[in-house]
Amino acid sequence: MASPMRVTGAWVQLLTDWLDQENLPAPDLRTVLDSRSPADVVPLPLWNALLEKAVALRPESVAPALDIGARVQPRHVGVLGYLILTCRTLGEAMLAYQRYESLFYGREVVEVVAEGGTMAVCWPSADSTGKLADSAAIAALIAFLRRLVESPPSPTRVDFVFDEPDLAAREAYQQFFDCPVRFGQSHTRVVFPLELLALPLPHSAPQMRSLLDRQARAMLLALPESDSFDRALQQAMVRLMPEAVVTLPRLASELHMSVRTLQRRLGERNMTWRELLDRTREQLARNYLSDPSLTLGDIALLLGFSEHSAFSRAWRQWTGSTPASVRKQLLAAQKGGGTVL
Repeated sequence: MASPMRVTGAWVQLLTDWLDQENLPAPDLRTVLDSRSPADVVPLPLWNALLEKAVALRPESVAPALDIGARVQPRHVGVLGYLILTCRTLGEAMLAYQRYESLFYGREVVEVVAEGGTMAVCWPSADSTGKLADSAAIAALIAFLRRLVESPPSPTRVDFVFDEPDLAAREAYQQFFDCPVRFGQSHTRVVFPLELLALPLPHSAPQMRSLLDRQARAMLLALPESDSFDRALQQAMVRLMPEAVVTLPRLASELHMSVRTLQRRLGERNMTWRELLDRTREQLARNYLSDPSLTLGDIALLLGFSEHSAFSRAWRQWTGSTPASVRKQLLAAQKGGGTVL
């Protein structure tokens, strides 16, 4: 059974930015938005309810969801947004999005399909997030693209699964996307010219891309099947590790709770935050050690250690061996097709 779709706390901050842009106080709505940290899991029904409350504040707007999506910044997409920025081409960025989409929606949704001389980014009606959410997501995709590439070509076509709106809204959609827009379709779909994939991105940074790619992979590994608190806590740890600022007060702040509350919730799991940090670091280190392109210094940086020697000492405490010896075993097992427990 597929996992329920959701979005992240970082994504819902699109609404905060839109409220600021529109000079709307909306204290009740802001209270809910401000209660969500970037690492939080936001159920899809709640995201749709927040969107409905937001657009009701601008009843005169014919397509407010497009205005909301147009406010997108890399921080709204989390590590995935920054990873896309460092890619060499749009094609590479699309592959990165597909690989780590579950960090955003909780599961894989989008397909990228080549259709003759075009490329379609689509998902079926069964995976529709709703009229407002789909509109905001596609508007954000196009706005992000327009910021990435100087003078990008317009989409060839945009399709939505929801019913056709009134004339004013239809015109607003076509004006925003600068292409034909169809409604009542089987898929939500954006069609681009295929040559768009080869367009270079101006902020390409291969070394930073490599580190962000590994951080995104680490966050996928830190997606437990238990509950949203465990998931939010581990993802906050992974996000803070490269900054070497994983402390109990910082974790509590990231999760919008007091230190005492965080300690209590960890106590309910018979675990301290340090034990969870060590367990998460060990799990990720074992994954990193199997990657020959990472030096031990790189691994220490990704895990939040100040230097290689600090990582080596911690690893000996966890396992009784050295990182170098375990790496040798892991790479030998890979070469021979075996496994190392």
